[in-house]
Formats: sequence, C-alpha cells, structure tokens
Amino acid sequence: MTDSLESMSVETLKGVGAAVSARLEKLGIHTLQDVLFHLPFRYQDRTRLSRIGELRPGVEALVCGEVLLAEVVLRQRRSLLVRINDGTGSITLRFFHFTQGQVSQFAKGKSVQCFAEVRRGAGMPEMVHPEYKILSDDTPTNVSLSNTLTPFYHTTEGVQQGTLRKLTDQALALLDQQLLHDHIPHNHLNDRQLPDLASALRIVHRPPPDADVSALMDGLHPAHQRLALEELVAHRLGLRLLRVEAQTYQAPLVRPPGKLLADLRSSLSFELTHAQQRVLKDVLDDMGNAEPMLRLVQGDVGSGKTVVAALAAAQAVEAGYQVAMMAPTELLAEQHMLNFTQWFESLGIRVAWLTGKLRVAARRASIEAIATGTHQVVVGTHALFQKDVQFSNLGLAIIDEQHRFGVHQRMALRNKGANTASLPHQLVMTATPIPRTLAMTAYADLDVSVIDELPPGRKPVTTVALDNVRRDEIVTRVGAAIEQGRQVYWVCTLIEESDSLQAEAAEDTLQILREQLPQHRIGLIHGRLKSSEKEQLMQSFKQQEIDLLVATTVIEVGVDVPNASLMIIENSERLGLSQLHQLRGRVGRGSAQSSCMLLYQSPLSSNARERLGIMRQTNDGFLVAQKDLELRGAGEVLGTRQTGLAEFRIARLGRDDGLLDDVTLIADDLLTNSRNSVDALVRRWIGEGKQEYGGV
Repeated sequence: MTDSLESMSVETLKGVGAAVSARLEKLGIHTLQDVLFHLPFRYQDRTRLSRIGELRPGVEALVCGEVLLAEVVLRQRRSLLVRINDGTGSITLRFFHFTQGQVSQFAKGKSVQCFAEVRRGAGMPEMVHPEYKILSDDTPTNVSLSNTLTPFYHTTEGVQQGTLRKLTDQALALLDQQLLHDHIPHNHLNDRQLPDLASALRIVHRPPPDADVSALMDGLHPAHQRLALEELVAHRLGLRLLRVEAQTYQAPLVRPPGKLLADLRSSLSFELTHAQQRVLKDVLDDMGNAEPMLRLVQGDVGSGKTVVAALAAAQAVEAGYQVAMMAPTELLAEQHMLNFTQWFESLGIRVAWLTGKLRVAARRASIEAIATGTHQVVVGTHALFQKDVQFSNLGLAIIDEQHRFGVHQRMALRNKGANTASLPHQLVMTATPIPRTLAMTAYADLDVSVIDELPPGRKPVTTVALDNVRRDEIVTRVGAAIEQGRQVYWVCTLIEESDSLQAEAAEDTLQILREQLPQHRIGLIHGRLKSSEKEQLMQSFKQQEIDLLVATTVIEVGVDVPNASLMIIENSERLGLSQLHQLRGRVGRGSAQSSCMLLYQSPLSSNARERLGIMRQTNDGFLVAQKDLELRGAGEVLGTRQTGLAEFRIARLGRDDGLLDDVTLIADDLLTNSRNSVDALVRRWIGEGKQEYGGV
C-alpha cells in the first residue's frame, strides 16, 4: 500500500501557493509527509496560568494581572515599564520599543495576559518585550489558554512559526483521513510499549495539557522515542544499503608476496604492538578480497595508526597500485609526508606531495607524477580530489582524521579510482575514539578495527585543572621542567586578541612568557604561518632547539615529540572533551611521566566543571568520547554539524543509545522481509539521494 501523504504536494494545503512552496523547499518540505516529519525542537507551555508570586527567573510563563501603573522612564535607555499584580505578587513588563498607542493601552485597572521568560529585576521579577493581550472587562482570564503545548519549529525566511503551525494543523487533520504507512512492525513497538506512528506524530506536534512536560522537553516521551527509533532505523538502513551497493563493485586484488611490507616492517626501530598486528591483519585480509574494503581504524592518540596505514600502502604498491593519503590540515599532511618519505625512500617507493599552497610549477610536477604513476604514494590535503588531479591506478585511499572532512570531499577522493565496475579500497582512520553507540549508527556501512593498546613504556598523563589566578605558579613549574631537560607545550585557543572571547591570545602569551622566562628558548606556531615556517618550527622543537612552544590548537593532531612532557591548555573550559583529549595526547609519547594542566577562567559553568572533572579522572579515550557524546551530541563529536552526517531530526545519540540494539534487529527484519518499507523509510527520513553520504 502506498503512502498517500508521501506523494501529496504541500501545495494542496490551504495558504500554500508557488511562492510559499518555494520557501518551504528550503526546509526540505515538498509533501504532506514532509510537513508531518518537520518536527518541533522545543515547546512552550501556554496551557495554564502561573501565579506571579511563584515565578522563578529563567522560566517561561503565562501570567495574567491587573495594571497598577504604566510609565515611560528615561534612564540608560528610554523604556515603557508596566507593573501588573494578580493578588499573589507583582511583575514588571519592560518594553524598549513601543508606541504612544501602546502606552495608552495599559490603563490602570486593565487586565493583561502575557507570556515571556522571567528575569530578575529591580525589586521584583520582570519580563522584557512579552507577548501580551489586553483583556476586555467581561473576558475570563483563562479564555485564551492553549489546548496543547505550543510547538516551535525550525524556520526560514518568509516561513514563520504561525505558518508552520497552520500547515501542521491541516496535515494532522488529513492524517485522520489518509493512511500514512507505519513501516515498523508492531511486534517491535509492542515490546517497548511505544505508540503507533499516527499517535506519536499527533502527540509530538500537539502535546495535550496532561502530557509529561519534562519528558517532552527532554525527548524521553514514548512518542519521541517511537519517532527516534524509526529515524535511527532509517539511518542504519541507508548505510546498510550503501554497503550492499559497494559489494556489487570489484576492487583491486592485493595479494602480493608481501616483500615490501616485510622490508618496511624490519626497517622500523620498534616492534608492532599486538593490537597493531591484529588490525593490520584485518586490513590485509580485506585488501585480499575482490570487493572494496570499507574499514575504519580507531586508535587513541599515539597508538600507531599511521604505521599500520604505511604497511597497507606498501602491500598495495607491491601489487602495482597507487596509494593516496589525505589529511585535513597541511601540518598533519606534512607529518605524514615526512614519515612516509623516511620509511619508503629506502625501499624505492616514491612519495608525491600535493596541497593547495604549492606553487604553480611544483603543483604541475606533482599532478604529472600522479597521472603517470611515477610516484606510487601521494600525500596531501583537500587538493587530492580536485578535478585536475588524475591517478594512474589508484588502489587504496587512506583518509586520516576522517571526521574532519565534509562528506562529498571524502567521496570525491574515492571516485578518483572508480570506474564502471571497480572502486578502490578505503581505509579511514581516526584518533577521536568513537563510542559504540555512535559507530553503530554513523558508521554502519564500515567494518571497524580498534587499536586499543599503546606502545610499551608509555605512562598515563597526569591531568590537573587550575584557576587562571594561579598562573604564576604554573610558569614556575614550566621553568622547572625545562631546567630538567624536558620540553613544554603552552596551548592558546586564539591567535589574536578578541573582544568577544575572554581568551589569552597566543601572540600576547608569547611576549609575556618571554618576559617571565627570559633564559629559555620559546617559539610560536599557529595556522596562519606558511607551511615551510610551521615545518621548520616543529623540526626545531623536535630537535630540542626550542624549550617551550606556544601554540594554537593547530598542534591537536600529527605532531610527535617524545621529549615533551608538560602541556598547559589555556581557557580549557572553552574546549570540548574530545579536543582536550586530542591535545593532551601530544605529551606522554616518551618514557617520562607527563602532565597536562588545564587552566580555566572562573566562574565555571556546571557543564565546563563536569568536562574538566572527566579529564582529570581518566585517560581512556573511549570513555572521554562517550561523555563528550552525552554532553555535546553526535554532530559536535564527529565534527559533522555542517556536513549532514549523523544529524538527526529527533533522535539524539547518547540519550537514545538504549534503542540501538532494537534498531539493529528491526533493520535486519526489514531488509529480510520488507524491502519496500526499507526504501520508504530511507526516503522519509534521509530523502532522495541524500543517503549517498555513507558511501564514503
């Protein structure tokens, strides 16, 4: 049975002509089904009146009271102040923009109903620019109360809340008459005591006054959970379909004797850990199959992902294929370039270098070397997938810090090696540990390997959080560490001073530290330096020609200086957990006991206090990532808020991870027994053609 609302144009609704329809398209609304699945992101409770005497600051409330006085005052700003009282207390209504007609409306003794957020005021609470209604003398105070909680939707220019509420009212009325197919088998819903689809949509769009308001606000109401379950199923199905599609392609068979791999391995100055050996076997087994590898390698900072990638690259080169290694920043790409050149040159493998900042002649030479195949390994940034770059025979695409790339960027690199029947193998790596809940949903099309072991001799980094007022103590500690032959990072969150952020600028910090530690060698690195300058600075730091490196978060990934054993992170309360953990991973890479000191600016918010507490308690990257997911959400942890990956309309990973086992069962059930439902769910929640993102 077809979804009648799925195919009915939004222009069938009253008040929607060609102009409004064009604006609705910007919100992804084309059909009546789209209207119903454009879900509220919050609610206001206008179903009951609050007593003024019981109001608390920070709460939105609907109140009704009698006007005691209305006056225009000329203090810092001209404003209209209206005081009303309901017998339990008084509140001030403050208007900065008003007309003389409004002033005369608020006559003494008139009844006023108003809605806004309550704020602290001078001697009594106040509301600033509330929505209000002057009631006639014979109008009951509760006459205009809403029958449902008031929903708020994401809007666009020319489409306001009132328009969306009217359209949703019409679509809900049609829901009573037209069948909207429920694709989730009822036995799965019954097991969780969740409502059917139509009931869930009615409750989420127009929650009744007796609904559990806190559950609705937190997304924990059964109606929300019902829709979150379906959305997670749809995303999982979209990714599973892409995996199935990828398996219809051939891939390079990489089964050489492995002499290059063995030679590279024997040339290393260290032994692979058991975890590295296990993950390398996973990768080589995949590359030895006829279908494209799609494997994600996770490993905490310093676990040795790059050498696993290099060994896989050696295997691909020996089989006659080219390898592309793409990194999100020039600094990280340069680090890979240096490592690959050091490892590969003695084996006769030539490494090309391509970034957007190469001069014309150097760029032309690199592009020619890539196209002719004279260079078997290519390291670079986003420049690798530009149109004029053509590979001779790309067999393996390696993407580092994959979450830092946009979806279509990663796809563009994959397609450099594609033809009508073949795709290159893909190995994607991340040093941001991804919680199981997130990996199951955002990477359902990938096989996942985890390097869960650090090289022997590494000691956990000791982490402390200190108020910025203790800065002088910390500078003394830095000087002592340098005197003991150790090196130090001092991380700032900005390059230049900003009026909008209370953060020390790296350039100012450099000058201050030079004054406080004149006997020590101090350098500065940030993202605006030329590539050659950054490389020279990092080499100087690595060769112990610089004692203290003042840096921005550009050093978050890719820099390996074993002698650095102390890190100071300024304004640490401004950073997310995963970024703090990445930065902390720059120390503790040698045998010495290392420390990370988190400077913060008081007062701390409760959220910031929790983040810093977690950093003090654990060095476990997966635990840090799970907490980061709970605090900030999937889009922030993955860095994908702007790319579309794992951005959900109603589901929230971290909050809804208890649904994921059921999601897997339902997705498998539908793939086996109801392919029509699979396609319909993907269209409903992801849209035509948008599920393509997972194929990268």
